[in-house]
Amino acid sequence: MGTTRWLDDEQQAAWRGWLDVHTQLSARLGRELQAASGLSLSDYEILVALTDDDVPEHSLRMFELGERLQWEKSRVSKQVSRMEARGLVERRHCADDRRGAFVDLTDAGHAAIAAAAPSHVELVQELFFDGLSPEQVRALADFASGVLERVSSR
Repeated sequence: MGTTRWLDDEQQAAWRGWLDVHTQLSARLGRELQAASGLSLSDYEILVALTDDDVPEHSLRMFELGERLQWEKSRVSKQVSRMEARGLVERRHCADDRRGAFVDLTDAGHAAIAAAAPSHVELVQELFFDGLSPEQVRALADFASGVLERVSSR
């Protein structure tokens, strides 16, 4: 193993700032979403995944849902169970794989995300994008893309 490349002061400040932004923004978005719609951020993430344009019939295999969200199998299963109890999704057994299951969006789940999305997106606009210029948004998108490329290549 080579020599550790420690963060310099500027990198340390940037990294800690990024962690603080992520933590505080996620907490605020979660509180506001819960108060406005009764959905948790985890609920919302699953509903968003099931309503993506590339998801036919608003249905995904459990393992596909986990891969999209980068969640452990047990977390997906527990969250789907909580949402199923509230009627937001249904679990359907896979005919091809006895151990596999699909997660299907219900009408209630569709209605829940349709009701929650406008205020959630408005808050994201207000807290995250309102202080950025179009150039900064493009730079942020490029930055995120580069980091994600490095993360996925390891």
